[in-house]
Amino acid sequence: MTYSPDNALIIQSDRTVLLDIHVPKAETAQAAIAPFAELVKSPEHIHTYRLSALSIWNARAAGMPVAAMVAALQDHAKYPMPESVAQELEALGQRYGLTTLKAGTAGDLLLQVADKPLAELLQRHEQVGPLLRERLSPTSFAIALGDRGVLKQALLTAGYPAEDLAGYLTGDELPLDLLTTTHSGQPFHLRPYQKTAADLFYQAGQARGGSGVIVLPCGAGKTMVGMAAMAMIQQKTLILTSNLTSVHQWQQELLVDTPAVKSKIITGDSCFIRFV
Repeated sequence: MTYSPDNALIIQSDRTVLLDIHVPKAETAQAAIAPFAELVKSPEHIHTYRLSALSIWNARAAGMPVAAMVAALQDHAKYPMPESVAQELEALGQRYGLTTLKAGTAGDLLLQVADKPLAELLQRHEQVGPLLRERLSPTSFAIALGDRGVLKQALLTAGYPAEDLAGYLTGDELPLDLLTTTHSGQPFHLRPYQKTAADLFYQAGQARGGSGVIVLPCGAGKTMVGMAAMAMIQQKTLILTSNLTSVHQWQQELLVDTPAVKSKIITGDSCFIRFV
């Protein structure tokens, strides 16, 4: 058995990954597995990650091949990775893309599946079946436009996550650029991980872009990532927040870091339009 003491990962057969934060390669290992491993807990010495089905599918949706995930684990493992883990990752990764959502021809959506047996399985599924409308071919179904999100959730539950290539309608134009120097004279630029997050969301304007949830810890600059996405899309944007404090934060950041744009602000007891 090969033992690499400088490596940070201990990979267990239940797809749990332990990261020793005190070894020299800990930071590199953490960055390598972050795209496809779900952080479960992070106490002082050992961080615990899980290679969940959802984390694997999210990485596949972002364009990461399973081979790259396996290589990242092997490169940073203290001990050889159990072969069963590599096999399970391959099996999970292959499920992504067996179902594909596309734009239909009559203002609806089209669900394309890999083969007829899978189509039969999904048609009988308790949650997926009721959302499938007319069967257009042995491997395709018409889907109501309003069922897009519900269907994707149902397919996740069924274990066959959809690759969403239906795209979105083009919105009203909103020219917006991030300043390199704020109105107060301070230099402004995105941190590398903020730019990466916005790029992954936008996907260079491709049909697969514009979906998903960006998760960052408090203070990591999620507002900045949102503004970067707005600058890429160049269209009017609806910003929803859970409280008035967040509304004021968005106003302040837009005021400081972008040219002034007109914004409609709706709170629990008011609605007004002004430059922010």
